[in-house]
Amino acid sequence: MLLENHLLHGLDLLNEAEYQQIAVRLGPDYSTLSAPFIEMRIRETTDQAPALFYIDIDAPQQGVVFRSTNLQDQTIPSVPGQSRYSSTIPGIGEVRAADFSMTPFTATIATPLQPVRNVMHSYVQICAGLLLAMLVMSLGIGLWLSKLVLAPIRLIRDTADGIRQDNLSRRIPVGDVHDEISDLARLLNQMFDRIESAFEQVRRFTSEASHELKTPLSLIRLNAEQMVRSPGMPPAFAEAVQFQLEEVARLTRIIEDLMFLSRADAQAIALELKPYDPAAFLDGFNQDATALAEHHGLVFEVTHAGAGVALFEPRWMRQVLLNVLVNAIHVSPTGGHIVLTSTLDNGSWRLGIKDEGPGLDLDQCEHMFERFVRFATPGKDVPGSGLGLAICRSIIALHGGRIFARPNLAGRGLRVLIEIPADAAA
Repeated sequence: MLLENHLLHGLDLLNEAEYQQIAVRLGPDYSTLSAPFIEMRIRETTDQAPALFYIDIDAPQQGVVFRSTNLQDQTIPSVPGQSRYSSTIPGIGEVRAADFSMTPFTATIATPLQPVRNVMHSYVQICAGLLLAMLVMSLGIGLWLSKLVLAPIRLIRDTADGIRQDNLSRRIPVGDVHDEISDLARLLNQMFDRIESAFEQVRRFTSEASHELKTPLSLIRLNAEQMVRSPGMPPAFAEAVQFQLEEVARLTRIIEDLMFLSRADAQAIALELKPYDPAAFLDGFNQDATALAEHHGLVFEVTHAGAGVALFEPRWMRQVLLNVLVNAIHVSPTGGHIVLTSTLDNGSWRLGIKDEGPGLDLDQCEHMFERFVRFATPGKDVPGSGLGLAICRSIIALHGGRIFARPNLAGRGLRVLIEIPADAAA
């Protein structure tokens, strides 16, 4: 709007300059001149720029004294009460006009407005282009600045996300800069130090406590066995001692499991990973698994696809599959099917064990491999300490793979999935 007013003011000055030139051309005695003589003098001036000015001179008594030829015998429409105004001449278009008093005449001089409209249109286009360019540049600069400013935050996030119970020594790099982000990183590092110390204390306690408990438990078991074998033991006492032996055996297994997990967390277990044929390994496992399932009234099936070898230790993989199979047997209904599928391709050996039990939801699947986590099965008393699947996860992690669970796609049951690296070459 400011630019448009400035351009209109320029046209007003142009009209005024044209009027001054006409007044000079007519001379001071213009009021005594005849209409033909006035027209002759003005025509000599205006005909030099017929497309630039529209001139209309009227006298109250004489009527039209002079009218430029480019007006085509039309009158410039005036705006009452205004000496400078914008108007529209039919067949010619918009003009910027000004009224001047030349007693006894009234002169109206107009200039086309189309150049102003063209300038304004170009101005709008240029401003829109510049605005768009500024928005794009601002967006690019903003993204760059955000990446630059948030880089320390992303580093903190990535480092914190990468810290696991088996990688507690990782820390956030902090420079010599002292600002809020650096202070936050130092605070998080201090928190990670405390967490690592607490984990280390728990691991040490678990290892030492498990080791120290084995000796008294062994003594308790030996004394109980002697009491059972002693003559004259009343049947009720013998039954109670036998129950104690079973509980001691169960407690011994829990201690051994805790010792294994403690050693696995401390990376103190080294597996001898060698290339084995999964098909041959599963053939041997299938015989024992089928017999175990049939003993509980279930059907066990195994399928394998793909040729090649995988890197694993058969003894530990057998323990993992047996642990998962026993869990599936405990939750499966009588006559149910347990299916083990095996696929070897794309450098990975993938196994899946599917049962027909009640299943778990996604949240339970995420926590089922944690220590001492157990879920109730309706209508079944499932034995166990809640450490078997945690041991499976540690063994698979030592193989460089992962184990996880998902609800069965059929809507009932659970799928436990195992993935470990493999060598696809035969």
